[in-house]
Amino acid sequence: MSAVTAPIAPATTSVGFIGLGLMGRPMALNLRQAGFRLVVHSRSRPPVEALVAAGAAEAATPAAVAAQADVVITMLPDSPDVDRVLRGPSGVFEAVRPRTVVVDMSTISPVLTRELAAEAASRGATLLDAPVSGGEIGAVEGTLSVMVGGDADAVERVRPILEAMGHRDRITRIGGSGAGQLAKVCNQMVIAATLAGVSEALALAHKAGVDVAAVRRALLGGFAASRVLEVHGERILAGNYRPGFRAALFHKDLRIASETLGAHGVPAPVGAAAQQLVTALVAAGRGGDDYSALATVIFGLAGLGTRADGRALTADC
Repeated sequence: MSAVTAPIAPATTSVGFIGLGLMGRPMALNLRQAGFRLVVHSRSRPPVEALVAAGAAEAATPAAVAAQADVVITMLPDSPDVDRVLRGPSGVFEAVRPRTVVVDMSTISPVLTRELAAEAASRGATLLDAPVSGGEIGAVEGTLSVMVGGDADAVERVRPILEAMGHRDRITRIGGSGAGQLAKVCNQMVIAATLAGVSEALALAHKAGVDVAAVRRALLGGFAASRVLEVHGERILAGNYRPGFRAALFHKDLRIASETLGAHGVPAPVGAAAQQLVTALVAAGRGGDDYSALATVIFGLAGLGTRADGRALTADC
């Protein structure tokens, strides 16, 4: 393997991490636990302090992160946030060094991703888009699925970093710049449609007076089985909507999906219906709940409560 593509080593590599939210904080902690030298920046103080206590250094600005790091990771809420952190005042591109690899693990517009990759290249750096799937649980356990777009050599160079945060068998280079974000759009579309279908099925079972938990167990044994039915079906049964991935962010992801579908002339009537359910959830003031709370919109329309197990029968959503 050439010097260009040789994977980096934890002890000799400085990794910058910008954005220590619900997902970013455990992802950065996993990098530190894997032995990487880490420098962090985030708007909120508590996660920064937690990372510093774990041995990371703190940087005052994104530019200060880039000045110290061989690899810079961003994990931010939306496209404007990534644009500001990379191209804005005191942003990463002000201080990025040649051969630096910038890995954006946020979920943002594929169009913006390609713009940012071109600007990174003009400065001698490389930008990879590497959005993830797996939620807070995957971030904590280091088992995230990572969908990567960008230069193949750069992907191999940073693979040890990606493997510290994701399951090694679930790190997939999709193609060139923007391909990772396109794959994430497809991922969110499938989740939204499946979650809506699971919610409707559990609402039907509940309203028909059938044991909803038994229905779920039966479905998990057949072709209807899915991770959504397994993980979010359990959440729905328990009425547990503590955020693992906030509905407001899922709403943003589906907006990106709608824009991407429109740009490529692809109809998605099922996806559009699921997007409207998430819009209703956020409009009801529940954007801070887990996105599996989409089920509560279905239950409300059916005259049920916010749970599917028969213990909450008032329509309070």
